[in-house]
Order: sequence, then C-alpha cells, then structure tokens
Amino acid sequence: MSRVCVFLAEGFEEIEGLTVVDILRRADVETQTVAITDEQMVTGSHGIPVKADACLENVDLGDTEVLVLPGGMPGTRHLGACRALTDRLVQFAREGKRVAAICAAPSVLGDLGILKGKKAACYPGFEDRLAGAEVVYDRVVTDGNVTTSRGMGTAIAFALELVRLLVSEEKALEIKKGIISGH
Repeated sequence: MSRVCVFLAEGFEEIEGLTVVDILRRADVETQTVAITDEQMVTGSHGIPVKADACLENVDLGDTEVLVLPGGMPGTRHLGACRALTDRLVQFAREGKRVAAICAAPSVLGDLGILKGKKAACYPGFEDRLAGAEVVYDRVVTDGNVTTSRGMGTAIAFALELVRLLVSEEKALEIKKGIISGH
C-alpha cells in the first residue's frame, strides 16, 4: 500500500488538492490530507472549507512515499513558509522519495533547490521560481522523483500520473476511463 500526504494551507486551490485525493483513493492508494497549521479546518482559495484528516504536527511522515503540494494563492506562499514542511520536502528529495506539486506550488520546490537539473512545469508566471530547472509546458512532467503540473485544468492528469507511478499504468487507464477524462 502506498502512502501519500496532500498538504493543505489556507488559500489552497481546492480542485488541485481534492482531485488528487479523490483519484488516489479511487486507486486504493492510502491518501491523507494534512493541514500545515494546528487547525484541521482549512479554507481554500475560493472560500470552500475543508476538514483535513490531520495536522502536520501530529503526522509521522516516516512511512509516507509521496508529498503533494496543491497550488493556489495564498496557499502556495503558506506552504513555502512552513518550515516543518519545507524541511521534510528537502529530506524527501535528498532520499530520492517522490515529491509532487501543481500550479504555483512547484515554486516551493524551486525555492528549496529540489528542481535543479530537472524538467518541471508550473502555472504561467512562476517559471522564474523554478530555480535550476528546465521549464517545460507539458500538462504533467515527471523527472526522477519529482512530478509537477501546470494548474487546475491539469489536476486530473496530475493525479492520474501519480496513480501510474504508485500503482500501474493499467490502473491509471482504468480510472481515466471511469471518470470520462479525455486528457
């Protein structure tokens, strides 16, 4: 069983966070939403309150395989300012564990030096924050242990790529067919 944590910060893009959780759970991947503050209720960038499964301070990331950052503003800024999270992102990257980010959130990985020498995608206007990366404009790109994607409209493709990496190509295609995704 794979284990994934999707981090929620005040002002996260709801579709980017919850689409990933939904699709990973459809693939039977154990997926937990984690608030980066001490409050489980997190309000997205469009005013939708979401109750996270847990708060970061109470989560043991020891057996976690993937850390996922949804974008959105000001959510992305809050993710980047959370030292407990950024320290773990750097540790995961150093250990070769998978980190994934979508929309503006790849900028957090860029600021931490995680994207050096890798291909990466992001929301338009954040390219200069992908320090050391080869910026690409694909919907989703996986380079080694890093998966990045461009935005809300690529959230399904992003989530399906994580299913492909964690479970199988067949499972990703099965889910894609079941949700009528043309992407």
